[in-house]
Amino acid sequence: MTYSPTVRRRTLSAKLRHYREQIRLDATKVARQLGWDPSKVSRMERGAWKRPNPRDVVDLLDLYGVTEPAERAAMVQLANESRHRGWWAEYSDVFRTALPDFEAGASLIHTYEMILIPGLLQTPDYAAAIFRGGCVLEEAAVKRRVDARMARQEILQRADPPTFRAVIDEAALRKNVGGPAVMRAQLLRLAELAAQPHITIQVLPDAAGAHAAMLGAFMLMWFPGEDEAPLVFLETATAAVYLEKPEEVQCYSHLYEQVVASAASVEDSVTYLEEMAHQLNDE
Repeated sequence: MTYSPTVRRRTLSAKLRHYREQIRLDATKVARQLGWDPSKVSRMERGAWKRPNPRDVVDLLDLYGVTEPAERAAMVQLANESRHRGWWAEYSDVFRTALPDFEAGASLIHTYEMILIPGLLQTPDYAAAIFRGGCVLEEAAVKRRVDARMARQEILQRADPPTFRAVIDEAALRKNVGGPAVMRAQLLRLAELAAQPHITIQVLPDAAGAHAAMLGAFMLMWFPGEDEAPLVFLETATAAVYLEKPEEVQCYSHLYEQVVASAASVEDSVTYLEEMAHQLNDE
């Protein structure tokens, strides 16, 4: 599956809200006319539903006067695809955000990292060291999290991978995560991945000084469907934040363009990664 049920659900919610607003009906009145709980329509339009019922969607389309067969079929298909469970559901004990779901449906991913190698590019040993550093002490729990992270990375090796671009701050590359051998393997892995046509990796050197994204790491994701809006993903120690207003996406897109301009070229970045790996080998 190369689409995201969560993205489909976002699109479905937005289109249903658009249909309702077109005929200027209040959400509470819609629920009352259909004999539903007063808050049901507003929950649907906020995307606060996990498994949309196609029958509910058809009832709303009837009420909103949406009669064009192709449009009705597309909406029902959105509802059905929104109900699917992705592989990440098997790791519900590990993933505390919907990030793997969004990544699965993305056609373009841009990420900037300050102190970590991006999760989609980490080696198993590097990831394990990160989890141990985060006080995941039981080895079974560490392995479970590493397995989940490696499963996330499969999107970059599938038949139709997203175009992926990462800008990594030099500080992340110099952190001795897991020891010299682990970091050397991680650096060489980055150089290897950068050779793939759909993956671009740039290093933001310390010499760049102050830059546009010093406030923190972020990820931008775009999706192939015309109605599937892009979003920005931010993560803190306690929560995940998704920004999807056009002005927010545009702001972070501009930030990313500035960071790319401050970073070393792709060729120089790969050379730098290889030189850093060889330095670790000599120590």
